[in-house]
Amino acid sequence: MEKPSVIRRNRLKRRARRAARRILPFVASLFMATPLATPMGSAKATGAEYRVPTASEPRTSAFNSTAHQLYSELGAEATGLRYEVFQKALTGYLNLRHDGRLSDDKQLLTVIDFEKPSTEKRLWVLDLAGKHILFNTLVAHGHNSGENVATTFSNENESNMSSLGFYVTQGEYQGKHGRSLKLEGVDEGYNDNAMSRSVVMHGAEYVSEDFIKQFGRLGRSLGCPALPMDQYNEIISTVTGGTCLFLNGADAQYSSKYLNQDVALQTYFQTGALV
Repeated sequence: MEKPSVIRRNRLKRRARRAARRILPFVASLFMATPLATPMGSAKATGAEYRVPTASEPRTSAFNSTAHQLYSELGAEATGLRYEVFQKALTGYLNLRHDGRLSDDKQLLTVIDFEKPSTEKRLWVLDLAGKHILFNTLVAHGHNSGENVATTFSNENESNMSSLGFYVTQGEYQGKHGRSLKLEGVDEGYNDNAMSRSVVMHGAEYVSEDFIKQFGRLGRSLGCPALPMDQYNEIISTVTGGTCLFLNGADAQYSSKYLNQDVALQTYFQTGALV
């Protein structure tokens, strides 16, 4: 005859098995209802491991949802501005606003996507407060960055290449290209030599549909984001004085402290808005 202690242990085991059978379907349903995150490391023999969602993820989801809504309200997709580029630009905009680098009077974001060929309109000036696109036009890249598509970038003097990253617009001046807008590069190692290189926004005759028809691409600058002659005055007047410019390009090495989503989330949730 079994001892009472053994009988008690066996009863407890049977109860535990019955409880497990009742709760397992519930636990499984939770996993089925929760989107799986990116696998951590390699999968083990028993299956892939997934990270546990963090406390910040509901906020991240809310931020992404609002960013998508703003992207939709701007009508950006119809103009060829890709969401992934817009999201990066918006993240940097919020980081720069958090740091007090941008004007409080203008909620403007200028995006240049040099992953697109020069024959396409690849510059956008976005009014984030009014939720509309002010300009969508052609823009030239640096002579040594590539032919029709910019593939190489540099921060070095006399490289005659475009520089990727975030800029803050400064003041205007009259230079060899006429009216020009100074650009302060704020990404260390990527564009922080912009001022000393005289990388500025200006107009150029080689930025036009006629030039494209004749040569199959735009002309190229010495590294400046050169604009069409019939639009550059109005664009400079609009974005001058402490607004954000993001220059995107195909460079896997590019990184920026202004792409910190935690800071962007903090700015978003402190203000309750993206602008």
